[in-house]
Amino acid sequence: MNIIIDNKSGAPIYDQIYSQIKNQIISGALKEDEPLPSIRNLAKDLRISVITTKRAYDELEKEGFIYTIAAKGCFVAPRNVELLREENLKKIEALMQEIIGLSASCNLSREDLTEMFQLMLKEN
Repeated sequence: MNIIIDNKSGAPIYDQIYSQIKNQIISGALKEDEPLPSIRNLAKDLRISVITTKRAYDELEKEGFIYTIAAKGCFVAPRNVELLREENLKKIEALMQEIIGLSASCNLSREDLTEMFQLMLKEN
């Protein structure tokens, strides 16, 4: 597992850890039931507070991306197809909002956008 903390980023450190682990799970880089580093070891490796690492793991567990076994550690949760679908839907919605903003700045009509989208679908 590879995590890079960017101190210049505006994102909190726990959120950077959370996002990077979550993305590695979604992409398949981290496999189902794969053990994660202990909270203490990850904190030590990243030179951050244990509390920060615990917060990231707690968020991941709350959202169903990891699970914890007492005295064993944290593991990647089995892929929940519905959870992954929801994550992808959120990404699509965010991109669509960006498209709407860009299209307004270019004075594109709904029909223009629909036509562009139809052409792209035909190409794929």
